[in-house]
Amino acid sequence: MQRWQRKSEQFKIPLKIHSNSRLYNHIPEHSNQTWDYSPIFKDKYIECASIYCQNKTISEICPEELQESWQNVDNKMMAFVRSFEEAKIDLREVDIFNLIPEKHLIQYCNIKDRITSYVFDNYPKPENYDFLLSLVKAVDTIERQRLNIDLNFLKSKLGQNKARKLYKNLSNIESYIRYDAFKSKTGRLTTKKSSFPILTLDSSYRSVLKPNNDWFVELDFNAAELRTLLALSGEKQPTEDLHDWNVQNVYDGKLARKEAKERVFAWLYNPRARDSFLSKIYDRDIVKKKLWDGEHVKTIFGRQIEADEEHSVNYIIQSTTSDLFLKRMIEVARMLEGRRTNVAFSLHDSLILDFSVEDKGILKDLVNVFSDTDLGKYKINLKAGKSFGNMVELNTRWMQ
Repeated sequence: MQRWQRKSEQFKIPLKIHSNSRLYNHIPEHSNQTWDYSPIFKDKYIECASIYCQNKTISEICPEELQESWQNVDNKMMAFVRSFEEAKIDLREVDIFNLIPEKHLIQYCNIKDRITSYVFDNYPKPENYDFLLSLVKAVDTIERQRLNIDLNFLKSKLGQNKARKLYKNLSNIESYIRYDAFKSKTGRLTTKKSSFPILTLDSSYRSVLKPNNDWFVELDFNAAELRTLLALSGEKQPTEDLHDWNVQNVYDGKLARKEAKERVFAWLYNPRARDSFLSKIYDRDIVKKKLWDGEHVKTIFGRQIEADEEHSVNYIIQSTTSDLFLKRMIEVARMLEGRRTNVAFSLHDSLILDFSVEDKGILKDLVNVFSDTDLGKYKINLKAGKSFGNMVELNTRWMQ
């Protein structure tokens, strides 16, 4: 079963389902396998071949005996797409199936079905498939939400070279964030070339993003990766700011918070660094012994990452924290289904909501769900602002 998908990731087109050399406007009964996810499958458990062969395109995994056929039909489809682009047809607004002769669609989908079947026959189902499917669904929802980009904010800064480059870039891309859930080794979300550059956006220019509702609300884990290492070392999560906790419990109150924080992070990301105070509580060696086999890291969430000893602990911490965060993002997104408030985007370990004041009454519940991780309750830093560049600590009365 396939939906036709363009090679370019820039277009989200209306759907038809291909099954047994026919095109349907609905999901045929007993059909549960496809190449990739689409919202038409939102309420159905579906097996996606693209998740089985993570970070590989259909051209990359196409078996040799189908390569020529695939290239022929794919090139033909792309020729249609290019002709539509040249004619200034917005593929978000029209049904592409009414523009391409059905016989070409059937040919394309038949070959794609054969490649998809090849994947299911030759690739094992990922241990964390259900999580990855939920992540793909959440990322797809974000991708369909148009950003509110205020280019006027940049116009006053065009004397700056960075501002000019950003203005030109934003003037030539669509206003959407398109995450790639499979490109990074540790599982952190990256962005595709066609995406708004949220992960590399200079903090000086974040005010270019405005909410579509009333506020941006940011939920951010306090010292996320350090808390992950603490939990994997067998320690409980402190309820207070972790750097304040370290001052008292690691350094016996002998260091200022800033100095303790700098010392912790200098040690955390350098496997050769030694700190006898930190090592008594944050046990990197026992974490490495439990989750690194000499060649691969295998996290508590089922990710297996090739790693040498020098990178093993960093990969464990980064990947575990990323999946822990993304699982919380998925749960928050589920809570917001049917509401005006939505997940606008994520930035590393921060979740940014496009927040409607009519949903003010559930903010406390959202914070509780976000903080309730698989490794214990993580303290949350909460901010809000009328633009992404003007975020301030949120008064707790908002949650009353």
